[in-house]
Amino acid sequence: MTTTFDKPASTLTLEEATAEHADLQARIAEADTHYHQEDAPTVDDAVYDSWRRRLKQLEKRFPDLRRADDASERVGAAPAAGFAKVRHARPMLSLDNAFEDADVVDFLDRIRRFLGLGAEAELTVLAEPKIDGLSASLRYEHGRLVQAATRGDGEEGEDITANVLTIADVPKVLPADGGWPEVLEVRGEVYMTKADFLGLNQAQQAAMDAGDRRAKIFANPRNAAAGSLRQLDASITARRKLHFFGYALGEVSSPIAVTQGGIRERLAAWGFTLNEPARTCRSADELIAYWRGIGEGRAAMPFDIDGVVYKVDRLDWQERLGFVSRSPRWATAHKFPAEQATTQLLGIDIQVGRTGALTPVARLQPVNVGGVMVANATLHNEDEIQRKDVRIGDTVVIQRAGDVIPQVVSVVLDRRPHEAESYTFPATCPVCGSHAVREGDEVVRRCTGGLICAAQAKERLKHFVSRNAFDIEGLGEENIETLFEGAFVRSPADIFRLKHRFEDLKPVKGFTDQKGQHKKLTKLFDAIEARRTIALDRFLFALGIRHIGETTARLVAGRYETLEQLRDRLKAAAADREGEAWAELNAIDGIGATVAEALVDFFGEPHNIDVVDDLASEVAVAPYTRPKTVESPVTGKTVVFTGTLEKMSRAEAKARAETLGAKVAGSVSAKTDYVIAGADAGSKLKKATELGVAVLTEDAWLTLIGG
Repeated sequence: MTTTFDKPASTLTLEEATAEHADLQARIAEADTHYHQEDAPTVDDAVYDSWRRRLKQLEKRFPDLRRADDASERVGAAPAAGFAKVRHARPMLSLDNAFEDADVVDFLDRIRRFLGLGAEAELTVLAEPKIDGLSASLRYEHGRLVQAATRGDGEEGEDITANVLTIADVPKVLPADGGWPEVLEVRGEVYMTKADFLGLNQAQQAAMDAGDRRAKIFANPRNAAAGSLRQLDASITARRKLHFFGYALGEVSSPIAVTQGGIRERLAAWGFTLNEPARTCRSADELIAYWRGIGEGRAAMPFDIDGVVYKVDRLDWQERLGFVSRSPRWATAHKFPAEQATTQLLGIDIQVGRTGALTPVARLQPVNVGGVMVANATLHNEDEIQRKDVRIGDTVVIQRAGDVIPQVVSVVLDRRPHEAESYTFPATCPVCGSHAVREGDEVVRRCTGGLICAAQAKERLKHFVSRNAFDIEGLGEENIETLFEGAFVRSPADIFRLKHRFEDLKPVKGFTDQKGQHKKLTKLFDAIEARRTIALDRFLFALGIRHIGETTARLVAGRYETLEQLRDRLKAAAADREGEAWAELNAIDGIGATVAEALVDFFGEPHNIDVVDDLASEVAVAPYTRPKTVESPVTGKTVVFTGTLEKMSRAEAKARAETLGAKVAGSVSAKTDYVIAGADAGSKLKKATELGVAVLTEDAWLTLIGG
């Protein structure tokens, strides 16, 4: 399954859609793990985005499949170790993508529906180039730059203040007569020009030739900018020629404009460089014409871009539109097509992931695609190999969009050699020898070995220590492999007991310095100790439960709030899948049947409870802390919307309730505080009446929350 699917979503049965939906969620979660946590992507941007588009098609046809699972809602990656952490006052979000002209039309139509705008109402959109750099937020207080941070996971980033202070075109002090607010967060992109990138790589190559083992060649300007900005030694950053475009705001103590275009004007007046050329457009045709024009002039631009961004111009409409888990509703990125090349397929290797998925990866004759040398490509699954009739020795077309491992698009049949070999997908795990099976309609073949499979056990441990989970510096893939093979670490809790095995670890390769000292071990123990306290949502995500990504973990943690409550209620749900605890889990807005089943399957297994309890004996799990919201009469209340609302769309009503601190549930229970009933309310209203839950009209709800 890549960008082509066997059947249109409109023709699928619920059973078929459910199986495909679960498979896509697993694929996206696996791809996210490789890309964001391991810096080793295994799927092309175009394929990844096609999976997410297909998810939306399935969820549109069968709304009950929808959930706010992190597999499709991820934002960036967690902050790296070595930097202080910065909590964003307002989330730094990623963007949804558009690829076809129809996607742009759909984007505008969705905005009109959400805001209740008629077809004749003017909708102005600001279009600007999408810089391929590293997102950053600069905080000014009383006109002086006091802090800079990366996006991180959208809620928490890395403190890169010292590094940003070395960037020449970042204003350190705003003009005295600029009329800026006391608190001003300017968000934008740190980037490197194409010319400076070439100069840096030439210098890096010279350093490598001179024997400097720390020097490396960067794949593209975006990687170079990210690597330069994340230097712990700011003097290294100062030697790299970085630049900054400002194009958005985070927290501000008072408004500075009423439109996105007005924000750009103020930023320019305060000394920020803007990403040009930008244009105000009033129709899909104008937006698409702008996109095509930018694409035609892309090669001549001094910096890399990978598309354009469209933003609703009116800021009050942006506020009303708000955002979903990973992205604002009022903006989207219109990406450029993927780049392609041809090369020879030398072989096919099988990788085993933490969920047991067997993923075929093509080994290629290295080839340059869009300025990046690539030697591997994903083949996704055995059905794809058969559908495309991929054989070892074939000449294949590969494509990439962004700095990721490409996909095999097709075979060049007229160049197939006589000796080309068909590939037989293994029926056993290449790591542990267990049967590898396909469950139901899944296209993924999975190892049945579970925790007896070294690959799965090791991959789970790698996930556990990864950036978005426990984020333990010094426990990269190589060290996890070493510790696992040496039987030092077999379960997560073992990591926190490593300090008791100092003497045993001294002779182990990788933990002894060149001079025979053991500073690496001491540093590792310090890094482990620094992670003995962790937030509940990160703890849950770190367990590596299938289908449970960061966003889903936050939703679940927000419902149960403490590890004890989460553990006990999910155990109860596993024991009785018709009881109150099961209904409570399924009532969480955004949690679908697949996620609920995955959670109770995990917490219903005694071995897993032992793992959780063992880990909890070594670490302190902090109760879930809700994102900062406006205090209101409904803060902390659980609300359910039903029926047709007249004053605003259901989506806007839910979004507004959440910004006021309410918990929006998908079903009514005895723990529901309010049911807001619109026209033609049905079973939910009936159940609320039966349970004695307070029922409000739409007008009464608006009065309660202040209009």
